[in-house]
Parts: sequence; structure tokens; C-alpha cells
Amino acid sequence: MAKEKTLDDLFLDTLKDIYYAERKILKALPKMARAASSTDLKAAFEKHKDETEGHVDRLQQVFELLGKRAQGKTCPAIDGIIEEGEEIMEEFKGTPALDAGLISAAQAVEHYEITRYGTLKRWAEVLGMSDAAKLLDQTLGEESMTDEALTRLADASANEMAKAA
Repeated sequence: MAKEKTLDDLFLDTLKDIYYAERKILKALPKMARAASSTDLKAAFEKHKDETEGHVDRLQQVFELLGKRAQGKTCPAIDGIIEEGEEIMEEFKGTPALDAGLISAAQAVEHYEITRYGTLKRWAEVLGMSDAAKLLDQTLGEESMTDEALTRLADASANEMAKAA
């Protein structure tokens, strides 16, 4: 008979999911930075790439705390979100709506990450893994700040530029 799955199993499974996602995001961010027309948006993507490298490091620390090797597990959700972002880059290239589209794609990524990190943090607390919970909470805070920064960029110029065209 198959072993009963527990919250520990779910935690590890979800950790692998977000580890895969963060590594995919690391590859996507430079493309998004190159595609952006606004220098502020380019800078935001570049800053987030640096932060994302830190997120990967923190996840590796969480794997270490569990005594597990850091490894990803294919995440169809992030693959789909990134694919949508690539479609926006192609379909809106050279148009005033491009940056607004890039911001929306980036926020879809952030919102996915926020849900994952929020859940992992909560589970780490329930499982008595306070060190893991602290690491996950640090990343959760950065993802939320990135989301807010993207909203400010959208409100400051990108949405109006897209509309004015």
C-alpha cells in the first residue's frame, strides 16, 4: 500500500515547484528587460533579477534545512504564465502598449509567487520549521514589494502611454 502523504510531503513538493519557477523566472527577466521601452521598467526587471538570485539561494537554504538536495519539479503554471509574457512581447513589440503588457505579465508571475511563498511560510510554521519560515517570509516580502513597484510604474506612465496611442 502507498505511504500516506502528509503536510511534509506537500511542503517539499511545493518547494520543488517554486524552485523550478524561480529558475525559469531568472531566465525570463533579462528578455523582459531587453523588451521594455521604459528605462524605469528595464531597471525594475534588472533589480528583480538580482533579487531572484537571492530567492534561489534562500530556497537552497530551505532544502538544506530539510536535509534534501535542491531540485525543481516542472511547474506548468509558471510555464504558462511565462509563455503568455512571451506572446505579449511578440504581439505588442514596438507599440505604446508593450510596457503595460510587460507589467501585467510580470505581475501575473509575482502573484503566483506570492501565493506559493505565503502558503510555504504558513506550512513551515505549522511544521515547526521556524528557520525555513523566516527565509520564506523574507522572499514573500520582496515579491510583494516588487508587485507594488510594478503597480506604481503602471500608474505613473505605462497605462497612460498604452491608452494615449
